[in-house]
Amino acid sequence: MATPPPPLRRATLLLAAVLVGALASTARADLVISRADRRVDLTSHIVRVLSSLKVENVGPDPDSQVLLSSPNIQAKNLAAIRAFATEGKVKGPSTVLSIEVVQPSGAPPELTFFSALLPKPLEKGKILHLDVLTVFTHSLQPFPEEINQAEAQLVVYQDSAHYLSPYPVKVQTLAIRLPGGRVESYTRHPSAKLVDSELKYGSSEELPPFSYLPVIVHFENNNPFAVAKEVIREIEISHWGNVQITEHYNIAHGGARLKGEFSRIDYQSRPYVRGVSSFRNLIARLPPRAHSIYYRDEIGNISTSHLWSDSKKTQLEIEPRFPLFGGWQTTFTVGYGLPLQDFVFYSDGKRFLNITFGSPIEEILIEKLIVKVVLPEGSKDIEVSAPFPTKQWQEVKYSHLDIVGRPVVVLEKPDVIPEHNLYFQVYYKFNNISLLREPLMLITGFFLLFLACIVYMGTDMSISKSSPSYLAKLQWDEVHNCLAY
Repeated sequence: MATPPPPLRRATLLLAAVLVGALASTARADLVISRADRRVDLTSHIVRVLSSLKVENVGPDPDSQVLLSSPNIQAKNLAAIRAFATEGKVKGPSTVLSIEVVQPSGAPPELTFFSALLPKPLEKGKILHLDVLTVFTHSLQPFPEEINQAEAQLVVYQDSAHYLSPYPVKVQTLAIRLPGGRVESYTRHPSAKLVDSELKYGSSEELPPFSYLPVIVHFENNNPFAVAKEVIREIEISHWGNVQITEHYNIAHGGARLKGEFSRIDYQSRPYVRGVSSFRNLIARLPPRAHSIYYRDEIGNISTSHLWSDSKKTQLEIEPRFPLFGGWQTTFTVGYGLPLQDFVFYSDGKRFLNITFGSPIEEILIEKLIVKVVLPEGSKDIEVSAPFPTKQWQEVKYSHLDIVGRPVVVLEKPDVIPEHNLYFQVYYKFNNISLLREPLMLITGFFLLFLACIVYMGTDMSISKSSPSYLAKLQWDEVHNCLAY
């Protein structure tokens, strides 16, 4: 096995020392994990771990929560965690569980604990099937950190072959899905087996609480490491029948930095050899009836984009002006319109916008997302319902023919991933009479303009009858009358 990077070696040794102390602490003895099967997906730069747990209550009392644990070095990169539960020996329809961060008494501070709250207490002898999805960002570390144009990108991933839990685990397995290509090295435990693009660590039995067996995988991953430093997404509602979306992106390649100079000739002649670690395009999946789509940057419209649309989807291929290598970045704007009736509805005396929160671009990590919902002028009693915590405030935007301005609801969230692309709602009250405000302003403005023209043309603007302008007008009238005769 190749030597792992020094930071990973130090982190592994530190965590192992912490877990030795954790084993001495008292864990909950009333719950036992009969089986734990984990699947780790490393095919993109966003790491997804699905843990399927079979939890059994062997204690005398019911239990209303299940504790989940993670090392702080991993928990700091946790972007999302979800849990789904089914009670009984056979899996059935699952229930989404609420999850909150807790700190049990006597637990080591180097571990982060989460509590999955059960809809009803798990009785003695009962079995609970629990599926836990955890999504991590910045967990694939480029190694080496700098590569030249012709080199492939290698990354390192660290985890535990054993399921880290405060409960005893009777049987557990681990499967790591790789993107394909070269596998430089991996930790070779007796049960390890690499088959095609999947690394499996076989069954381990009768594991005590907080069991930890370090695993390090060093492999090739040339998938787009698209990281948006900031995205501003503006959603403007017009009750004349349109919802206008405008998205401003600042995207960088978050992988290994490019070392040396970039050769355009080499890249164009053999792009899949001389630029395998770069990416040239991104895919955005827009709503089915999106229209008036544009894609531009500071220079102007970018004509290298491609669009496919049918009754079920609208797919936009975004191709920047130049390929992105590690450390490179670019900025651009995507805009499109949506039918109002597909996203704005009426219920209980209020209108509400129902639209997705995140970006339509696939497999993108947004370090800072700002969503602005611009409501029509005159909207009031504004409320927001989001499926996760966000920072919220309100602003005012002035546009053409506005008097008091349009209310703007602003939502901000860090570390947004595709799993955050869920629907959120903005409720507001709006009187249809307000729709007549702008047409009446235009009609009144044109009427006053025509009235002023009529008054001006029929008014004698001369100062006196002895002024040169008045005398010249009299002479012109006499000449005009003579010509008329």
